[in-house]
Amino acid sequence: MGSRSCANFLHLVSGDLLDIPQTPRALPRVMTVPGIISDMDSCSSNDGDSDVTSSGCRELKIMVVNMLPLHAKRDVETSKWRFSWDEDALFLNLKDGFSPETEVVYVGSLKVDIDVIEQEEVTQKLLEDFNCVPTFLPNDLQKKFYLGFCKQHLWPLFHYMLPMFPDHGDRFDRSLWQAYVSANKIFADKVMEVINPDDDYVWIHDYHLMVLPTFLRKRFHRIKLGFFLHSPFPSSEIYRTLPVRDEILRGLLNCDLIVFIKILPVGVHMGRLESVLNLASTAAKVKEIQKQFEGKKMILGVDDMDIFKGISLKLLAMEQLLQQHPGLQGKIVLVQIVNPARGFGKDVQEAKKETYMTAKKINDVYGSPKYQPVVLIDRPVPRYEKSAYYALAECCIVNAVRDGMNLVPYKYIVCRQGTPGMDEALGVNPDSPRTSMLVVSEFIGCSPSLSGAIRVNPWDIDAVAEALNTAITMPESEKQLRHETHYRYVSTHDVAYWARSFAMDLDRACQDHFNKRCWGIGFGLSFRVVSLSPCFRRLSIDHIVSAYKRSNRRAIFLDYDGTVVPEASIVKSPSPEVISIIKALSDDPKNIVFIVSGRGRTSLSEWLAPCEKLGIAAEHGYFIRWTKDSEWETSPVGADLEWKKIVEPVMMQYREATDGSSIEPKESALVWHHQDADPDFGSCQAKELLDHLESVLANEPAVVNRGQHIVEVKPQGVSKGRISEKVLSRMVNGGEPPDFVMCVGDDKSDEDMFQSILTSLSNPSLPVAPEIFACTVGPKPSKAKYFLDDTADVLKLLKGLATATISKPRFLPHIQVSFESNA
Repeated sequence: MGSRSCANFLHLVSGDLLDIPQTPRALPRVMTVPGIISDMDSCSSNDGDSDVTSSGCRELKIMVVNMLPLHAKRDVETSKWRFSWDEDALFLNLKDGFSPETEVVYVGSLKVDIDVIEQEEVTQKLLEDFNCVPTFLPNDLQKKFYLGFCKQHLWPLFHYMLPMFPDHGDRFDRSLWQAYVSANKIFADKVMEVINPDDDYVWIHDYHLMVLPTFLRKRFHRIKLGFFLHSPFPSSEIYRTLPVRDEILRGLLNCDLIVFIKILPVGVHMGRLESVLNLASTAAKVKEIQKQFEGKKMILGVDDMDIFKGISLKLLAMEQLLQQHPGLQGKIVLVQIVNPARGFGKDVQEAKKETYMTAKKINDVYGSPKYQPVVLIDRPVPRYEKSAYYALAECCIVNAVRDGMNLVPYKYIVCRQGTPGMDEALGVNPDSPRTSMLVVSEFIGCSPSLSGAIRVNPWDIDAVAEALNTAITMPESEKQLRHETHYRYVSTHDVAYWARSFAMDLDRACQDHFNKRCWGIGFGLSFRVVSLSPCFRRLSIDHIVSAYKRSNRRAIFLDYDGTVVPEASIVKSPSPEVISIIKALSDDPKNIVFIVSGRGRTSLSEWLAPCEKLGIAAEHGYFIRWTKDSEWETSPVGADLEWKKIVEPVMMQYREATDGSSIEPKESALVWHHQDADPDFGSCQAKELLDHLESVLANEPAVVNRGQHIVEVKPQGVSKGRISEKVLSRMVNGGEPPDFVMCVGDDKSDEDMFQSILTSLSNPSLPVAPEIFACTVGPKPSKAKYFLDDTADVLKLLKGLATATISKPRFLPHIQVSFESNA
């Protein structure tokens, strides 16, 4: 059920909700050569891209991030802002994966507040000097957007924490959601100022900007758009509790590529890590740490102060280790580096308090004046110091209860491999074997890529303690093998590999953008773009009626439900108007008209009884009757129906387990319906039933199909396509090949007819190529060349053809008689 939160998306970003200042002035387009207007899509209409020109061959990638990879500081003497690159920023390092010809523009916020009167000057400076476009969010909006919706709603939810009571997460606040939408709109406006959507690629990062794709796609239908989620995404049972779940998912689905659906782990910057290891400050710190922990094995943890990082659980495991293995007391030490918290709130303060209390208790019980088993470093730690700890640690433990792509294990592996400078500082032979040990939570994103790590459930204190013991007591030869495996992976799957792979996948996902026609559908956050074949267009009634009048032999194939009768209609029998129109068409001696349906022959023959010359193909063509006076023919392909004895008991189990579901027995098939069941549970059960039936029917002559609220099992080889092929073949062999063929249907089974007609009539031996009108109901990806919006449009079309039929004099050709005699 759709959320009411965004019935009109623009309502959230206009009006008096928040006082959002306008962009000081339009930024210049990022273009390197004069542009030309592309006329590649000669079939398309204006889809929102027509005002933008092509920028030539220079490739531009626009990175949209919450915070720009910049440091900002005000000059004390001039009071001017000074900016520099944040060399540690992942978003800056990913540029190494692109070709030298690629230009990268960053769009995002600054970590400092810039006064309104300075924003224009800062904007121009950042664009010219850093290729950065700042998004200046008002203070109130920034707080509600980032500290509010992102940190109070999305971050806890994505880490599996539900707001069951006020002390355990905040209740949903619609004003914070509105701020999130408003902030995303400002980001979208900034992207629009610098993008050339015909050529440029947009890469959106993380959960702060999940509705941004909708704004961009609505403005530029063919924009090349990728999204990367750096945090975990919860299971459906957790995610569905979010009141704006539909709006956010639809935003993501407006991207061409969503990674984390395609698993693509982030990597580290090898060169930058190695350069830090070679610093003199790093070497000095290594010697200092060696002296401090001389004679002890160091276990290292590096985590943000966050309730999801499992620091307290890690300390409890250390306590358990010392208790179960008294001989390790005085010989091991856990150094826990605590990065500054990114968020604020009661939960962070409680996590910090618990961490300090647990560490103090362990040190009081197992420590001595000269020995502390737990060393907490709770301050900003520079890169060189962290690298020194990484290089010296016997084991690194990442014990998060839920985390995304945590790069600490990767950094640890690279630092343990060392460099010539580090080897000299450590007094190590450059040719000596390297070792490392990792204990990682099974709930972090990098866990699957570390095959040599010891994986643990962080909640299982005993298991974590034993894993730590195994890690520090493991034979050196095995430590060496594990390290080699890890280093081989980390060094070949670095940040450049990640960026390059994402860019290649995005390029591949967008390669057909300009070979398609685009339609924008829906309003607000329900907006989406449907891209179809450039020649796929609405069927003009005047055009088809004109062709109909010129023709002499016609074949007409019509689906039933969703085509001549509305899918949602309670009354399934055709209206008197439909009967009248079909009768007029089928009575025309120039026409062969067939209703081709999945319904049973009894109901179809009863409903369509007045249409005496109408052909009927029931149960997807298992039964066929050429006219009312003909006998029913049964498909020889699906004669063996013994599989129904296997299917029926299985379907009965799912019917009993799924309230609102039912079984429809047909002569040749069995159908399980779940349209009256709970939508989510019914869909889940349908998927399970499909897998179950495919398993038990693996060696049976039957196929399992899933349709709109149904799971159907029917004989193998029976399809609507075979019916159209049979009818057309009979017309050609009878000496009267068709010069007009029309086929109208609305669902997946009708695609078989479209394909069959195109294949059957592509025969070069035909005297005249017929005019083919394959038409699907509803604009959607299809093998048909035309579309109509709904059954009302289909009825208008058929009425137009029937009128043309009635206005002509009639005569009786011999072929109709020959068909009946052969039936």
